[in-house]
Amino acid sequence: MERRRTSAGETGVPEVTAGVPTVADVLAELAELEDPRIRAVNEKHGDDHGVNLTSLRALAKRLRAHHDLARALWATSDTAAQLVALLICRPKSFEYDELDAMLRQARSPKVHDWFVNYVVKKNPHAERLRLEWTADPDPVVASAGWALTSERVVRKPEGLDLPGLLDTIEAGMKEAPDRLQWAMNHTLAQIGIEHEAQRARALDIGERLEVLKDYPTPPNCTSPFAPSWITEMVSRQERA
Repeated sequence: MERRRTSAGETGVPEVTAGVPTVADVLAELAELEDPRIRAVNEKHGDDHGVNLTSLRALAKRLRAHHDLARALWATSDTAAQLVALLICRPKSFEYDELDAMLRQARSPKVHDWFVNYVVKKNPHAERLRLEWTADPDPVVASAGWALTSERVVRKPEGLDLPGLLDTIEAGMKEAPDRLQWAMNHTLAQIGIEHEAQRARALDIGERLEVLKDYPTPPNCTSPFAPSWITEMVSRQERA
């Protein structure tokens, strides 16, 4: 496969084959971009790939939207290839059953996160999937439902039972598995930040459950501990 030469200031990401790229072309490029040091860091977070995400995004940008190729890349089950697929697919083109199956195949945290945020949130089946996934017995699947719920709390809260959501969070977040707990905590924080009428209760739930209270937070970053998060974001809104 022909490669281009790079000069100073260029990304160094190789070109795909002229014309329509193939799965083999993309996998070959990803293999060239593989860095064992990046893989070692990613694997600590459950992501089994070693490609710098800036380079991966550059590759996807050159490929442009290519839904058939995206489907084929997803089918490889290769994490880096699936990340590229999520960047070049057409989110509104997926059917409900296809999205449900894809979520259950997305076991890498980064793939799971990008899939929900870059694809499902833009798809017309998002609300139906939110309801189905939130009630799913698989905690990883349920975490996707809660991620979509956080989005609705902020962008389209009409029709949401916010007190009911707080009831569910209060009853289940403390003992939830990590990824589900993180997603439920995000919803708790967003309810407290965006909805003044529910703020006192959201703060109270966070204080009593103490979920993520001791989470290591770098200087100048906001803690994911819901009471701290809510207080900080409301303070920023009031200063704006």
